[in-house]
Amino acid sequence: MSDLSAAQHNAVRELLRVTPVAGELGERFEAAGHALHLVGGSVRDALLGRLGDDLDFTTDAHPDAVLAITAGWAEASWQTGIAFGTVGLMRRGFRLEITTYRAEAYDRLSRNPDVTYGDSLSDDLARRDFSVNAMALALPDWKAPEAFVDPYGGLDDLAARVLRTPGAPQRSFGDDPLRMLRAARFAAQLGFSVDPAVVSAMGELAGRLEIVSVERITEEFSKLLCGPDPRAGLELLVDTGLASYVVPELPALRLEIDEHHQHKDVYDHTLQVLERAIALETGGPDLVLRLAALLHDIGKPRTRRKEPGGGVSFHHHEVVGAALARRRLQALRFPKDVVAAVTLLTELHLRFHGYRAQGSSGGGQPGASVWTDSAVRRYVTDAGDQLGRLHQLVRSDCTTRNRRRAAALDAAYDDLEARIAALSEQEELGRIRPDLDGTAIMALLGVPAGPVVGRAYRHLLALRMEHGPQPREQVVEALLAWARAEGLTPGPSV
Repeated sequence: MSDLSAAQHNAVRELLRVTPVAGELGERFEAAGHALHLVGGSVRDALLGRLGDDLDFTTDAHPDAVLAITAGWAEASWQTGIAFGTVGLMRRGFRLEITTYRAEAYDRLSRNPDVTYGDSLSDDLARRDFSVNAMALALPDWKAPEAFVDPYGGLDDLAARVLRTPGAPQRSFGDDPLRMLRAARFAAQLGFSVDPAVVSAMGELAGRLEIVSVERITEEFSKLLCGPDPRAGLELLVDTGLASYVVPELPALRLEIDEHHQHKDVYDHTLQVLERAIALETGGPDLVLRLAALLHDIGKPRTRRKEPGGGVSFHHHEVVGAALARRRLQALRFPKDVVAAVTLLTELHLRFHGYRAQGSSGGGQPGASVWTDSAVRRYVTDAGDQLGRLHQLVRSDCTTRNRRRAAALDAAYDDLEARIAALSEQEELGRIRPDLDGTAIMALLGVPAGPVVGRAYRHLLALRMEHGPQPREQVVEALLAWARAEGLTPGPSV
C-alpha cells in the first residue's frame, strides 16, 4: 500500500468514526444554505489515522448564524472565541469548534490579527500555518470526489512528511511568529522534516518571537517536549536560534565539554539523557522528568574550570543549575509544583555519584558502599515524592560508552534501590519524622511553640536519620541532653 493510499484508508476509517456527529452537523448547515468543511489539523490527523475527539470546522456562516443552526442540537456551547469568529460546541463526547472563513491583517507589532470575515474557503486556507493544515473536506457528503480540497499540496507533503507554508514562509512567520515554534513542535510530535526554505525563514525571523506572549511560548514548548521525538524539535530550535528566546541555557551547552570527555559536548549529552529518560517512562510523557533531563546540566557553563593537565571540572554545577532551572521555569511561568520538582531533581541528580568508591583493581567494578543507612535515609527524604523521577534521571544521566563503567554504575544504583527497599520494609522512609512530635517536645521542655521547638525538632530528625527508630526513653534522654547543652532548663518529663 502506498503512502497516499494508506493515508486515504486511515482517513476513511477515522471519518466513519466521527460521521454520526460531523454528518449531522453538515446536514444542518446544508439545510440552512451554508457550507461546512472539516478543516486543518482535523483533516491532517484523519489522514494520519490519529484523529481525536476535538474537531475543527470552517464555514461561510457568521457566528450568529452558527448559533442559530446548532440551537437545540448541541449539548453545550461556549463563545470564548467568538470575537475571532469561533463557536464551540459539545455533542456526543466530541468537542467541535466552528470558525467563520477569515481574512486577517497583522500590524507586525502583535501576533493578534485584525479579524475580518472572508467569503471564500480558498482564502481561508491560504492563511493557515502549513500546507498539511490547509486541507479541507466538505460535509455532509465527504465521499464526493470534489469534497476534498487541497490547494497547496498538503496531501503530497503529508506523504513526504515535510512541513511547508502555503505561501512565503517569511510572510507567514512575520505575521504570526508562534508558527515557528509550531514547526518545531510538529517535528517532535509528528516526525516531520521541515522544508529548507522554512528553516531559513525561522533563522531570519527568530527575533520576532519576542512579540509572542510567554504563555503561548510555554504551551508550544511543553507540547514539543512531550512529543515522541523532542530531540528533533529541540535541535531545530537551537539550529535556527529560536532556543535563545525560549530556553537560552540549552544552546549555551554546545561548547561545554563534559568532565568525562566521553561526549562531543554537554549539549549532545543532554539530548542523550532526555532520550534515555523518555525510554524509562512508564505512564506516558512526563513533563517534569523531561524538563529535569533537559535542564540538569545547565549549571556547567557557569562552573566550568580548566584543571592542571588539561582537564575540565564543573564543581557544584548541580547547585548552580538548580537555581538557573528555577529562574528559567519561573520566567516561562510554569506551575509552582513543576518548578519545585525540576529544581529539586536538578539539585539532587549528582548525589548518587558518592554512593560507592571505585575498586582499585582497574576493572571498573564498584568497591564497598560508602553510604551509611543514614545517608540512604537522607537521599529518600530529600527526594520526597520525586524519588521515582530521581531514580529515572540518575540512570538516564549515565551515557558513557564504556560498557564496564556503565554496567558498574547500573549495578551500584541497583544496590542503592535494593537498600532503599530493605530499609522501607523496616521504616516508613518516605515519611520519616522525629520520634517525638512538636507537642511532646513542648511538654518535655516546658516551652511554648516557637524557634526552640523548631531547633529541637530538627535535632531529633537528624538523630532519626542517623540511627533509625529508637526507644522512646532513649529519644527523651537525647532531647533533654540537647536542651541542657543549649542552656535550657527542661521541664518535668511526661
